[in-house]
Amino acid sequence: LSILRCDSTTFKADSDQVIYLDPMFEDRKGSAAAKKDLSVLQALHGAGAGHEELVAWAFSQPVARIVVKRPLKADVITKGSPAHVLRGKSIRFDVYSR
Repeated sequence: LSILRCDSTTFKADSDQVIYLDPMFEDRKGSAAAKKDLSVLQALHGAGAGHEELVAWAFSQPVARIVVKRPLKADVITKGSPAHVLRGKSIRFDVYSR
């Protein structure tokens, strides 16, 4: 696992087989605050940041699969339909195969 500090939409994924996208969830329905480590990530992410550029970047990369983490009842954030969906109690993973 490597951690890079860069604009993810300009990074080139050459030999990776899977891109895993975990965008911040836009709307929180509950009144409970996020855990401390998650609230730091949300502050770094910024309010109102869109996912369109990140998703477009992922689909432009030469990888076999793209996995997008989403809230269970949220809309799909891509133009196409996922090849399959893995559902949990509160989240789901939309899997796109090439």
